[in-house]
Amino acid sequence: QVQLVESGGGLVQAGDSLTLSCAASGRTFSNYAMAWFRQPPGRNRESPAAISQSGRNTFYTDSAKGRFFISRDNAKKTVFPQMNTLKPEDTAVYYCAATSGYPDLIRRNYDYWGQGTQVTVSS
Repeated sequence: QVQLVESGGGLVQAGDSLTLSCAASGRTFSNYAMAWFRQPPGRNRESPAAISQSGRNTFYTDSAKGRFFISRDNAKKTVFPQMNTLKPEDTAVYYCAATSGYPDLIRRNYDYWGQGTQVTVSS
């Protein structure tokens, strides 16, 4: 198993940038592809970004491209999603998730989840 803990959320202003982090513990972090999901109020959980086990490959939804970036440091067992030019509609609980399989943006493919961190973007 792998345990995940997100941090870095909070209240920010529209137009700001924010970098979250997800620290992993447990089994070999580099065996897991990672993704960030977010769940806006009253909506389904969705993933804007994922990254392969090595970090060489990243995946984004069309709406996230150019504004969201994901990276990882396997030595520190941490993954970092960065969000630029934040908008009020980016307000959500942000979760990191891990899978030993292929890195994609599909929720059901991820086996391990953090507890989430709230990001609120004010206009």
